[in-house]
Amino acid sequence: MKHAKKIVAATLCAAVIALVPAFAGCSQSQAYVTSIAKSGSEGNDDIYTIYYSDGTTSTFTVTNGSDGVTADDLYQKYIEETGDNTSYSEFLSKYLTVEGDNSASAINYCLQSSLKIYSEFVAAQYNDFNMFTGYNTSVYTGAAVIYDIDNITDGYTYIVTNYHVVYLNSAQPALNGGTKVARSIYGYLYGSEGTPSASGQDSNGYTAYDYGDYGIELEYVGGSVENDIAVLRVETDKIKAVNENIRAVDIADDYYVGETAIAIGNPEGNGLSVTKGIISTENELISLNIDGTSRTYRSLRIDTPLYSGNSGGGLFNSSGELIGITNAGNTEDQNINYAIPLEIVTGTVDNIICYANDGDNQTNGAYTVKFGITVSSSGSKYVYDSDKGYGEITENVNVESVTTDTIAAGLGLQNGDVIKKIDVNGTEKEINRTFTLGDVALTLRSGDKIRFVLERDGETVTTSIYTISTSDLVQVE
Repeated sequence: MKHAKKIVAATLCAAVIALVPAFAGCSQSQAYVTSIAKSGSEGNDDIYTIYYSDGTTSTFTVTNGSDGVTADDLYQKYIEETGDNTSYSEFLSKYLTVEGDNSASAINYCLQSSLKIYSEFVAAQYNDFNMFTGYNTSVYTGAAVIYDIDNITDGYTYIVTNYHVVYLNSAQPALNGGTKVARSIYGYLYGSEGTPSASGQDSNGYTAYDYGDYGIELEYVGGSVENDIAVLRVETDKIKAVNENIRAVDIADDYYVGETAIAIGNPEGNGLSVTKGIISTENELISLNIDGTSRTYRSLRIDTPLYSGNSGGGLFNSSGELIGITNAGNTEDQNINYAIPLEIVTGTVDNIICYANDGDNQTNGAYTVKFGITVSSSGSKYVYDSDKGYGEITENVNVESVTTDTIAAGLGLQNGDVIKKIDVNGTEKEINRTFTLGDVALTLRSGDKIRFVLERDGETVTTSIYTISTSDLVQVE
């Protein structure tokens, strides 16, 4: 019961002012509140949407860091405003329904940010006997999410999918625009879907496709095969001409084992649809071969059903917040599937968008920083947080070796140090997993100031400050 009360308090944060007008002068037939979910942000405020039983909605804002209110606070405010003698239990049953997992509302909210993708390549064609028959157009399908809608700065809407959705290793670069990235990429919004149809031949004699009135032509901005992330974009006016109600995804603050994991994808190319499960493991290493090289990928394991065509779609929690991008499945066991964790998604995408818009044609794709250390872990353990209602695995991140003439060497890191935190521009990030170092490195830009907080021989040591330079940036494949 204690945990349930905390959920109510968090879900109803600062709802008093907006909810009271809905309560004032109510009768028994008055629509009641079925759920409240975060639906966006504006400056330092978070925006929440209230869903009523009659299908209507209203919104209210919450300043970040507010303590919020409980259901009891709402009841007291209701009595004060209306003078009604309704009891607390009657108030709850009449006007308020709070559910721990409001998946239906979350799913419908997330559909505003979802697309199905078609990628067109020129590749070798083979018959049923695996005999080469020539070159022609091949079209592959996947899914994507709207990551950012920029109406002012550059006027583009940015879209995220898997790299392997827009890359085909068997594509013929000389016939495919000089690259193995799709020569054409089209997206369809939920509710405005279509399917490409063959429409004759192009000037090179390859099959041409018509994507119809709802097909939105997308530009490839950049990608990373190492992180299996690609960024696409389209002029905001063009995508809003199809549906002015599109929304960028909300980004979750955290995720945890057992949390609801909702996947929205394009299974078998049959249109956007939804599957639901939970996060089974928050850190698992899997092997994928996208471009002819086998690589190891850190992944979320989920039991959410995934199918061919789900790749690149969003993985959302029960509040409708993005927690990953689905990218792989176990063909032998449908209950073992995978998604790219949120930190890798946001780190890679923000990186690609940054360098695509920095005014330097020499910088494209994603970049990271090599600190010049090798690390190992020790003391790994699970720590449960009763206030949150879930826990996390923590470990000591130990410095095993330091490479000369590197950032770490210049800051005086030593073998045997335990890295506790990295301070970036005055904000500290706890380092309690070895992979967190790589997550932080993806967020660093030229001019950022960093320093390490270490444990050395039982004492806390804080290094001097190092300013990241352009020469420290290493492109991520």
